[in-house]
Amino acid sequence: MTLPTSGLELRSTITSGGELKLELTEVPIRALEAGEVLVKVEAAPINPSDLGLLTGPADVTTAIGGGSADRPTITAQVPAQRLPFVAARHDESMTVGNEGAGTVIAAGAGAEGLIGKRVAVIGGSMYAEYRIARVGECFPLPDGTTAAEGASAFVNPLTALAMVETMRAEGHSALVHTAAASNLGQMLNRICIADGVDLVNIVRSDAQAAILREIGAKYILDSSSETFDADLADALTETGATIAFDAIGGGTLANRILRAMETAANRKATAYSRYGSSVHKQVYIYGALDLGPTPLDRSYGLAWGVSGFLLTPFMMKAGAETVGRMRARVAAELTTTFASHYTATISLRDALDPATLQAYSRKATGEKYLIDPTR
Repeated sequence: MTLPTSGLELRSTITSGGELKLELTEVPIRALEAGEVLVKVEAAPINPSDLGLLTGPADVTTAIGGGSADRPTITAQVPAQRLPFVAARHDESMTVGNEGAGTVIAAGAGAEGLIGKRVAVIGGSMYAEYRIARVGECFPLPDGTTAAEGASAFVNPLTALAMVETMRAEGHSALVHTAAASNLGQMLNRICIADGVDLVNIVRSDAQAAILREIGAKYILDSSSETFDADLADALTETGATIAFDAIGGGTLANRILRAMETAANRKATAYSRYGSSVHKQVYIYGALDLGPTPLDRSYGLAWGVSGFLLTPFMMKAGAETVGRMRARVAAELTTTFASHYTATISLRDALDPATLQAYSRKATGEKYLIDPTR
């Protein structure tokens, strides 16, 4: 077959003047080096982590379309108070798309065995027609797997597994998860049900709770309920959960979880301590659905921690054996435990339609978009 010499890729720029610009750029395809493959990208999901780079802190309600039908553009305004937080990327055209899947159409020396195979790819720059990837960035998909089924084989599945691995490694026996009806949250529930791990799910509506009930979740709490704090303390008392993974980030939810953990711990205490319980309570913030501050009132003793959580640092620390075991599980359960469902499949050009941008930027539960660059 005749190999392409160039391809389109979606790029994001935030100017020092406070403007976001999204555009499609024609990029030449260089010669492959040893251990590299050329992937024709067929599917790439839009994850919340992708939006952090794609739109950053821009106000997407100000998005305006431009360019042409073949090469559309979007511009939007970045609030002045948020601009300093992205100073390191000012005026730099950046590629986007953490993961995806496609077919290998060419290979450098030592990677010829992947030619013709469908692979999932991690490492960025996936919102593109073609992607040069190292063999180590590729995950050969089981025969018969579609690109859509393999597109989300990395970020959500491995993050969900990493949460359970972290729970065990740090000596906890059950866990808490917020925004729990998300695509990732549903995967985490399937893992915990299969592994016999108690999982306390926190959602924000009856509709989200219904999603989790349908897949067999036992502990589901609505944070908008007047009895939420008491219900949470009861669930934590019953499960013994002392570690939480929070997708919200801002607001008071992390603080309320720590309070409830302390309440649950004190219910089992045999003696009073003015320093609070000695049970360590941990909240990991891995998302930013709320961009506001995270206030902590320190009303839960001194044995607690709040920190960030990212998949890549976890994998580096966990080591090759653990990561290999996690990847093998994803491969074996790709269409069951780790299945992803999409609201819509769009083209690269569709992704630069202002109305579509605002739709996928909502990060609403049950609304996940997939980009197919072949469209």
